[in-house]
Amino acid sequence: MFPHKNVKRKHYIAPYVDGGAAPAASAWLPLGDGITDISDSTDEQTDDKAYYSGDGTVTTRITGIAGSYDFSGDYLSEDPAQALIEDMKYKLGSGRKIWHRIVRSDGKKQWEGHATVSGIVAGSGAAETDEEFACSIKFDQIPAESVPSGATIQSAALNSTPASGRAAKADREEAK
Repeated sequence: MFPHKNVKRKHYIAPYVDGGAAPAASAWLPLGDGITDISDSTDEQTDDKAYYSGDGTVTTRITGIAGSYDFSGDYLSEDPAQALIEDMKYKLGSGRKIWHRIVRSDGKKQWEGHATVSGIVAGSGAAETDEEFACSIKFDQIPAESVPSGATIQSAALNSTPASGRAAKADREEAK
């Protein structure tokens, strides 16, 4: 098992329509042209407590997750995904909503949901440099996890099974 390159992880966006109807397959735009860096800036809310029933040790629980990604690179006004985001720059409320889909670098899992775009930069920088593009895309709720079309359910399930479970599954299959 070798790690996958970041370039293999794919991000797609699609316009959001009031009511939250899922976009058509043709509406999804790859957000990659001109993008040089994508940083996971997911925020986790925690709750630290110690209980009298224990030994006083503080226990940390994750109580909330806000999945968020920061995109940066060169501004390409002709790129449809960058143009969709640029058009949101001076909008408020639902005018900043999109659909966001992330396909894991091995192509076996994806996450999808409504999101909000903020921190939009579409054309900025020093005179002698290329125009910059940047934005943050934050899921409005925990995104739905699924298997991308083209990936097999068996391979995705195997990939999400702990290593000890993989060995047990291999033993069962071998016994057949």
